[in-house]
Amino acid sequence: MSQVTVTFIHADGKEQAVTTEAGATVLQLAHEIGLEMEGACEGNMACSTCHVIVDDADFDKLPEASEEEEEMLDLALGLTATSRLGCQVVLTPELDGLRLHIPQATRNMMGF
Repeated sequence: MSQVTVTFIHADGKEQAVTTEAGATVLQLAHEIGLEMEGACEGNMACSTCHVIVDDADFDKLPEASEEEEEMLDLALGLTATSRLGCQVVLTPELDGLRLHIPQATRNMMGF
């Protein structure tokens, strides 16, 4: 399997580069390394707590978001034009070097 390096940029500006096997989602990787990314729906695309902001230079490398993902993103705090749900971004070799900004806060609308 191919290795993929992802750099998480925390709200305080600290960068954390991580290398993993291709095939995992950003949410799975975040949980593996102990990053505080809630993923309240456990990756079922039923919340926006795994919201990440993709670096402008990398956004066009990602497949287009589905309509369902776009609807969930509407619930995210700090939504931007390059926002995605971490549970929907599958790390492929083409995404090697991906840079993701972690929002300062999330909104958990589960159960409301």
